[in-house]
Parts: sequence; C-alpha cells; structure tokens
Amino acid sequence: MPPKPPIRVALVNDYEVVVAGLMHMFTNYSERVEVVKLIANREVRERVDIALYDSFGQNQTETEAVERVLRNPLVKRTVIYTWNFEPSRINQAAHDGVSGYLSKTLPASELVRALEQVHTGELVVSPAPQGTSPTGGNWPGREEGLSYREGEAIALITQGLSNAEIASMLYLSPNSVKSYIRSAYRKIGVTRRSQAVGWGMRHGFAADFVRLDPDDTSA
Repeated sequence: MPPKPPIRVALVNDYEVVVAGLMHMFTNYSERVEVVKLIANREVRERVDIALYDSFGQNQTETEAVERVLRNPLVKRTVIYTWNFEPSRINQAAHDGVSGYLSKTLPASELVRALEQVHTGELVVSPAPQGTSPTGGNWPGREEGLSYREGEAIALITQGLSNAEIASMLYLSPNSVKSYIRSAYRKIGVTRRSQAVGWGMRHGFAADFVRLDPDDTSA
C-alpha cells in the first residue's frame, strides 16, 4: 500500500514572523504535513486540506476573520490556533463551522496529531492552556524580550486599538491589559502610546491597515 500523502496545511496570519514560526514547528513532520507558505495578508490561493488560523494580533472579531477563511472554496477545513479559550468563543467558533480549536501550548507532535484527526473529519478542541507562553512558534517582539501577551498588546496598539478594544479582543480584563502594556513599555523603553506605535512600526508590528489612536496617553 503506498504511503498516505501529507496533509496540505495553509498557515493564516497577518504577520510573516508568525507564519515562519509555525512553518518551523512542522519542519520534522514533512512526511505528515505539507505546509503551503503564505505571504502575510494574502488569502489562501491554492487548494488545501486545512487552513490553520493563528489569532495573534487580529484587530477584528474572530468570527469576521474566520468567516473569510470558511468561505474560501479552496479550503476544506478550518482550524483556529489560539491562546484564548473562553467557552463562549469556542462555542461561537463551532457554530461558525470550524473543525478544530487548538491551543498554542501544544508541542509540534501533538499539533500534528490534532490536525490529522481534523483531516479525518473529527471536531478537535484541545484542553485550555495552563502555561503562560506558547510552546513553539514565534511572534513579533520575542527577540526583544516581549512575552506573547506583551507582544500581542503592542501589535494591537500599533494598529490603533484602545485598551478597552484590546481587552475585548483578547478576552482579558482592562487591568490585565494595562499590566501587559506597562511591562512591555519598560522592556522597549517607551513611556507614551505614540512612542509605542512608532516602536512597533519600526519592529515589524504593522499590519496591513494601521489606525492611529489620537489618544496619546500612557497605558
């Protein structure tokens, strides 16, 4: 019997460094997963078995973003790869028609196994993450010492979101968002929001559309 062909997986995110980090996770599993490399901010343009949607730094509701992937006729199944495991969010994703909801704490071997289960038609929801940072992959600001949450906060600030909008997007309390922003500011050496936006623009945090926030106050 000939070996099964690898699952064709598209990695979907607006940040090239995130896509590259995910590709690196699959390096040792090329016989099981064939990664279709995407350029940031592009739609999937060739037929794939699974689109793995990474939610890092998205400045719209997850439903809106995922619906675009679900409507793509070239994508057979869609999986959300995320840090946010609010029950309402998981239920909404299942209602929207996703085939998996996977944690960023999964090591590469378990992530590949989960994608194989999705490929066979299973709905796979991994356990909620217990740690404080993803197991693998990459994100903007990591090389500057920013944690995943700090990097995501700076990404959304760079795109012009307010603290309240960031809290809503990330399902965090306003106080938690302020804490992440303050610690990020200390690490990157800024004290004001406009300085953080400028830093983000220079360090790969700019997405396709940037809306500058006129409120130039500290976190």
